[in-house]
Amino acid sequence: MKTSNTLLLILVLLYINDSTEWPTHTVCKDDNLEIYYKSCDPQQDFALSIDHCSDIATHTFNIRAAMVLRHSIEELYVKLDMIINGKTVLTYSETLCGPGHSKLIFCGKKKGEHLYYEGPVTLGIKEIPQGDYTISAKLTNQDHVTVACADFTVKNNLDY
Repeated sequence: MKTSNTLLLILVLLYINDSTEWPTHTVCKDDNLEIYYKSCDPQQDFALSIDHCSDIATHTFNIRAAMVLRHSIEELYVKLDMIINGKTVLTYSETLCGPGHSKLIFCGKKKGEHLYYEGPVTLGIKEIPQGDYTISAKLTNQDHVTVACADFTVKNNLDY
């Protein structure tokens, strides 16, 4: 009996380690706007949700995000790529945490700590571009190690 339980446990662990792709998660979905994401880090997924898709167009909206940090974030950098038909059409990067300037409440968190945020977010853009496209987001720390990354699929039929 112990041998069969041990074998079953080994098979489950091998299956988990063999899986390198996370499921696609729905951030929000309504008649005109759909946003989905999939973690591109084979070792870590995270949770993200928005109360109502329509709130995004109002510039400030409420989100919930959670993850366990695999790496400390003394410094944190974000790089965003907008991809349409497989081609990068726009790239944006910014320092979010750094010496003397921290834009986020979780700057300085250590490896293993639980990161949770629930509250308002302002994108700083006037409108979400219409169409179907991908936003590739990657957060790296002071050691150039990926803290989190995801590919967001945006389907926007809103007519501003």
